[in-house]
Amino acid sequence: MKILGLDSSGLVASVAVVEDDALVAEYATNYKKTHSQTLLPMLEALAEMIELDMGTIDGIAIASGPGSFTGLRIGSATAKGLGLVLGKPLIEVPTLEGLAWNLWGSDRIVCPLMDARRNQVYTAAYEFLPQGEGFAMDTVISQNPKDIDIILEELTEIGRPVVFLGDGVPVYADTIREKCHVPYALAPAGSNRQRGASIAALGAVYLRQGKTVSAAGHKPEYLRKSQAEQESQRRQCS
Repeated sequence: MKILGLDSSGLVASVAVVEDDALVAEYATNYKKTHSQTLLPMLEALAEMIELDMGTIDGIAIASGPGSFTGLRIGSATAKGLGLVLGKPLIEVPTLEGLAWNLWGSDRIVCPLMDARRNQVYTAAYEFLPQGEGFAMDTVISQNPKDIDIILEELTEIGRPVVFLGDGVPVYADTIREKCHVPYALAPAGSNRQRGASIAALGAVYLRQGKTVSAAGHKPEYLRKSQAEQESQRRQCS
C-alpha cells in the first residue's frame, strides 16, 4: 500500500510518501513562503527524487482541518486536483489526529494545540492504548476551538500527565506553565509540528478501514467561520 500525505494546515508545508510500513520520503518546510509557492514544487521535487509514478499510489491523505483557512484551501485544492486526475480516493485525516500521531505510543495524554488567535486554540486530547502488536489512538477530548484556559482546566480534571505539541505551544507557553496543574512535557523539534509522514501513515490506517471520500466530495473541516465571515455576520446583526 502506497499513500501520499499532504499537510498545509498550519505554518508547516509537508508532503510524504509511505509504502506499507516504511517512510519512503518526506519534504517539509517551515519558512516564510506561502503554501501556494511551496506545496506543488515540494511534491514535484519529492516525486522526482524517488522516481515516483503517481499512478501507483493507492490513496491521497490530506490534513482536512482544522487549521489556517488559506492553508486548508490550498491543501484541499491540491489533493482534489490530484485525486480527480489520477482517479484515486482521498483520505481525510483530521489535522489534530495527524499531529498526535507524531507521538504514537506515548503513555501520556497527547494534546495538540494549534493557535487560533484571540486566546483560542484548535485542540483535542488523545491517548494510545495497547492493541495487538501496536497501539490504537483513542479520543479523550474531542477536537474543537476553545479558550486555552478551558483545555488546561479539562486536562487538569483528567489528572494524568500530558504532552503538548503544535504551533500553539510557544504562543501559550506561559499560560501552560501557570495553569496546567498536572505533570506535562513539551514535544521536541521533529515531532512538535505537522508532518506529512504522520498524515500518510494514519491515512494508511484509515484506508484499510475504508474511510475514504471521492476527490469531488472532499471539503476541509474548518470548525469555525473565517474572521471575514464572522465580521460580516456581526455587521448584519448590528
